[in-house]
Amino acid sequence: MSPILIFIIIILGCTIGIITFLVLRSVLAPKRISTLSALVKSGKAGVAIKSAKAILTKDPRNPEAHYFLGLAYLADNKPELALMELKTVNQMGVFQGLLVEKEFRKKIAELYLRFEQDEEALKEYLLLIKFEPDVPEYYFKAGQIFEERNKADQAHKFYRKCIDLDPRNSDAHLKLGMLFFRANRPNEARQELEHALQLAPENYNAYFFLGRLLKESHDFNGALSAFEKSTKDPELKLKALVERGSCFLAQKNYERAIIELERAIKLSPDDTDKEMLFARYFLAHCYEKTRNIERAITEWEKIYSKKPTFKDVAEKLAAYQDLRIDDKIKDYVTSQKQKFMEICQKIASTMGFSVQSCEEIPGGAVRIVCIENESEKWRNVKKMPKLMQFYRTSSNIDEAPLREVVDEIRRLGANKCYMVTNTAFTRAAQTFAETRPYELLGKDQLQDLLKRTEI
Repeated sequence: MSPILIFIIIILGCTIGIITFLVLRSVLAPKRISTLSALVKSGKAGVAIKSAKAILTKDPRNPEAHYFLGLAYLADNKPELALMELKTVNQMGVFQGLLVEKEFRKKIAELYLRFEQDEEALKEYLLLIKFEPDVPEYYFKAGQIFEERNKADQAHKFYRKCIDLDPRNSDAHLKLGMLFFRANRPNEARQELEHALQLAPENYNAYFFLGRLLKESHDFNGALSAFEKSTKDPELKLKALVERGSCFLAQKNYERAIIELERAIKLSPDDTDKEMLFARYFLAHCYEKTRNIERAITEWEKIYSKKPTFKDVAEKLAAYQDLRIDDKIKDYVTSQKQKFMEICQKIASTMGFSVQSCEEIPGGAVRIVCIENESEKWRNVKKMPKLMQFYRTSSNIDEAPLREVVDEIRRLGANKCYMVTNTAFTRAAQTFAETRPYELLGKDQLQDLLKRTEI
């Protein structure tokens, strides 16, 4: 047999082999992908992963195998690996057979959102909108991403389009209401939130934001009702209870506020949580207002241990630090109304005055009208009344209380007004008092008086 004939036979054999291989692969590959798809759908993730890897060993650039391997990883609770496979498919950009581009883009968009890759997720939803412009879900998802990126105008546009396509979408009305709320457009916000609740009476997020809206408009009873309904959602319960506590606080209903805030604190073991810090802060404020200062200090100390810079907690602790070492100043600050009034009268006596009247004034302060004690030398001389006002607070006294008492000084014909506090006086208060008949007694002078007073 001639060499040329042998060469021709070899070439023909190779060609036939290649054609046979290609034919077999074209016949068998779709069948193997179909089997792989069926394994994923039936929940046999482990078997599907092995099968997909076997296909990719022989055909590394098979987009369908990468796609179903990604779905299998997802079913096997391995979302990171799933996203890697779907990214590979995206890079290939080939959609064929059982690999449908629309379904692929839905899945990869969800994974991008899961891993907070919002920019990539947004690209996918905008592509999906091009594929299916009448699907409201895509507009809703795009709106959420724009909202997260603080692009309220764009978010509004997509939520509105979602509502145009699906007027009964309660969550879209909720989101639109939240945008209006943050933009300080209360009327539109309330309209959207109430519409959301009409469509879905168990939309507890809508109740929560409606509560915040009503609270800001000082409709505290309406807000309390809305917040109570939102507590049915476990994820909202802590925030809703804190909000209810703050509503009662605004109404000066400290006992009810304490109940709600203590309920909130029992819900979370994490004292660093922002809501928990506010719960403790509001609770401490209630204790302070009800003169339960020791419990207030306990709450401030817990806040300080987690976040020393939280609001004015450091200043509060500094203002009350003497309570731990001085029992008399502690009695002055923490005693109940009747006992406090008795202490104030005894301080007046220590200063050499005879108390004529004693009353509580707004804010929990005490006002005393008194005259100097009689002496033989001045027995027949008419004595001018003195006015005394006693404060117990965690903040320094500003000039406002001094201004407020001016008319009372004139009415009484008093020749001096003593302002007494367990803290200090601001520079403005000191300047106001310099040319007027005031004597300002701060913490140091008060402690000195208490040392000389039998309580």
